[in-house]
Amino acid sequence: MVKFIVRRILWSIPVLLLVILFTFLLMKAIPGGPFTQEKSIPAEILANMHAKYGLDKPWYEQYARYVWHAFQGDLGVSMTQKSRTVMDIIGSAFPVSMHLGVQAFLLAILIGLPAGIIAGLKHNTWMDYNAIFYSTIGWAVPVFITGPILIYFFALKLKWFPTSRWEGPEYWVLPTITLGISLSAYFARLTRGSILETLQQDFVRTAEAKGLPRRLVVRRHILRNSLIPVVTQAGPLLGFVITGSFLTEYIFAIPGLGRHYIQSVSNRDYSVVMGLAVLLSAVVVVANLVVDILYGYLDPRIRYE
Repeated sequence: MVKFIVRRILWSIPVLLLVILFTFLLMKAIPGGPFTQEKSIPAEILANMHAKYGLDKPWYEQYARYVWHAFQGDLGVSMTQKSRTVMDIIGSAFPVSMHLGVQAFLLAILIGLPAGIIAGLKHNTWMDYNAIFYSTIGWAVPVFITGPILIYFFALKLKWFPTSRWEGPEYWVLPTITLGISLSAYFARLTRGSILETLQQDFVRTAEAKGLPRRLVVRRHILRNSLIPVVTQAGPLLGFVITGSFLTEYIFAIPGLGRHYIQSVSNRDYSVVMGLAVLLSAVVVVANLVVDILYGYLDPRIRYE
């Protein structure tokens, strides 16, 4: 297991390098720059600003310089937010995004997994139909519709919760539900489909033919094998939601990474965009590693050397 983890960590290095390269090239391909929105900047001053941030160098030199500093823990400084480093921005915004993402993810697991399990085990019953209806509606309706609806009824009409910001438990409820509904619908559909597929496997029929109790068959054979696809999707999905849910954070004015990412892209703030891309890639790599380790628990046939 230790060799496997070390090998996966080493393989993550070229993955991060490619992510940085693609993000870097995409930002360079977008017209404009971080200083094009400034008014009446003399050419001499603009040239000095480009020289200060290394923008006057060839793209490959800029890329190599960024990679060298990034692997030393230096993600640079913001080009549009004066006197703020990228690590400072991440340090203040990432805990907020992670808080929202973890809460929404736990809510999705608590709702989506039981709904999917019941729907799969009670196939073609009213419980299955209700779960399908919920998962279809929850997955089809985007968060930019769910969020305003929740704000209108529970914040403006009933006045139970505030409309925006992130200052206490009462501020967490609506954003968490908004993001959690779509995630729970996804988990419900995924779990139901996986269970229906597992029920058709020969080892389930064999276990039932042996006369094992239904509860034992469900726990040992059906659930453990059905959860493998769910865990596969859950790891990267958790990585994405804890590094910033753009629409949810924008709707509720939450000071997370999503807002900084949108602002940095629109302002061509290369350093912030690159830093957030590196963070997202690292989180997803770690999430995938955790998923691979969990495979060994869910399926005893899987062994890592």
